Order: sequence, then C-alpha cells, then structure tokens
Amino acid sequence: MNNFQYISLPSKIIFGSGAISKTAAEIEALGCKKAFLLSTPFQADDVNKLAHQLDNKRAGVFNNATMHTPTDVTEKALHELENIKADCIVAYGGGSTTGLAKAIAWRTDLPQIIIPTSYAGSEVTPILGQTENGIKTTIKDPKILPEVVIYDPDLTMSLPPKMTMTSGLNAIAHAAEALYAQDRNPVSSLMAIDGIQAMIRSLPIIQGDPQNVEAREDALYGTWLCGTVLGSVGMALHHKLCHVIGGTFDLPHAETHAVILPHAVAFNAAAVPELLRPIADALQTDKPGLGLYNFAKSLNAPTTLKELGMPEDGIDRAAEIVIANPYWNPREMEPKLVRRLIEKAYHGIPPVR
Repeated sequence: MNNFQYISLPSKIIFGSGAISKTAAEIEALGCKKAFLLSTPFQADDVNKLAHQLDNKRAGVFNNATMHTPTDVTEKALHELENIKADCIVAYGGGSTTGLAKAIAWRTDLPQIIIPTSYAGSEVTPILGQTENGIKTTIKDPKILPEVVIYDPDLTMSLPPKMTMTSGLNAIAHAAEALYAQDRNPVSSLMAIDGIQAMIRSLPIIQGDPQNVEAREDALYGTWLCGTVLGSVGMALHHKLCHVIGGTFDLPHAETHAVILPHAVAFNAAAVPELLRPIADALQTDKPGLGLYNFAKSLNAPTTLKELGMPEDGIDRAAEIVIANPYWNPREMEPKLVRRLIEKAYHGIPPVR
C-alpha cells in the first residue's frame, strides 16, 4: 500500500429519525445560549416552527438564504446579526442555507449547527462558495466547517422527487471527483465508493416511492459520505465547471451538477478509467459517463444546460473562464476539449467518450 495522508474533519454527526429534537441540547453542548436561525424563503414556515420549539434559545430568524451565496445577502444577514445577541448559528435547509451559515461563520467565527433537508453534502466540508458581481469563488478554511450536523431523515420526506434526484446527483458528483483526486487516499476512496453506491441504489426507489423511509435514510447516509470526501480531498474539472457556469449564469446549483456530471466523468475516464471503474460497476456498464447520463435520464433529471437557462453564446465565455484559471485535473484541460464538453452539456449530447 502506498504512503498516504488522511485528515479527519472534526464535525459532530447526529443521525436518526427525530434527531432535530436534539437541536436545543446541541446549542447548550456548544456552550451557547442564543441561536441565529437561517433558512430560504421557501422553508420559512419550517424554520419558524423550529424557532418556536427553541423558545428562549433563539435570538432571531433570517429566511432569505439564496442560491450561490451572494455576498450582498450575507451582508444583510450580518447586519441583522449585529442587532441581536446570538452566539451561534442554526441553519435549516439545503445548500443555499448551509452556504449562508458558512459565509457568516467565516466572517464571525460563530459555531454552526446545520440541519440538512436535502442531499447537498456541503454541511460536512470546510469549503465556502460565494458569488460577487456574477463571479463565484471558493474559499477553504477550517473555521468554515460546521461544528454539528443533525441528519434527520424525516426532514427529507417532503423533498419533491425532482429536487431529490438532482440533489442526489449533486452528491454523487462530490464522490466521483474524489475517486481521482490528486490527494486521494484509501479512506476517502472507500467513503466515495460507499456513498456513490448508496445514492445509486436509493434514488430510483425514492423516485417510485417518495415516502420510502429506508431509501430516504440510505440517501442521507450516502450524502454524508459524499459530502465528507468533498471536504477531505481536492476537487477537479467537474466542480470548476459547475462553479463557473452556475455562478456566471445564475443557474440552479444541483441541476447544474446533474447536467455536467456525466460529461466530466466521461472526459476524465479517458485518462483514468481504472479510478472511475466503481461508478461503472455500480451502474453495470463499461462507460461511467454514459452510464451516469442514462441514470440521470431514468430519474427524469435535467440533461441540458439549455433547459436550465444558460444562453448558447455562454459556451465560449464559460470555456474561457475555466481555462483561464483551471483546477488540477487528471486529464489535461485542452481548450478545444473543454469547450466541446460544455457544448455537449448545453445540448444534452450523450457523452459516449
């Protein structure tokens, strides 16, 4: 076995049905007294219920978390934070809410409790992606990592099937890139493979039976694993593409990952087929990129950037931005090939190579 280094991230994970009831106890365990609660407008009613349950442990509620974590929204939240006596953050929701919590924590160093209601996975990473003036940038810092994550499968039961599928494909994308990461190690690879397998077996079941408790639990377990490897090793072309395209054209985050994933995997499978073999095996195919494309179609997930709202003349612009500041990638990011990848994703052309 080759020498390797693995850094274990110090988050406390609480998993199980009804786990949200432990929120107040976790606030106390952090040595805190008053929480600043966050959500999106869509989940305002749910976070208000949680605020009522927390009673004297809540300091205030901000329910305007926004996709891609715009810095102007963060500034508004920080302004509200200044007016209340909060000593911790409780974020209820998906990736947008988690992103806002991380943005606040990075600026204030307040401890975070994240209560995910989707399969984003970012709640277990020390990575913050935020957008300013249409440009999305990424920051990695230990104080961005949430201290506590409460995984309650009951909270995912009402996640609409379409959002479930795209959110799950987003999770798979984290683990897929971990398989060929420059700093991968045996531990991260094991987690990535187990996470991918959990998502691939659970998503079709949820599609046919959204109230299947066992499948929802399995998907949330897969989310934890996929998110953990995202925070443990470096990412590559797929995440660079999604940050550029999603941030530049304000496209929905999970849907963008779902569309790009098969094409990025096919691109890199040409260079490291053996590292992407676990995806092919899980999908019972010999072409992991095409297998993911067909899997996404079977889940009725989006397969084109066009349907997400990206303009066709944005293909060249996106390619230029990606090439101008590329991530490390196992296959050389030749400008022509990167542009062709984006073009295929725009039109939904199956990634046969």
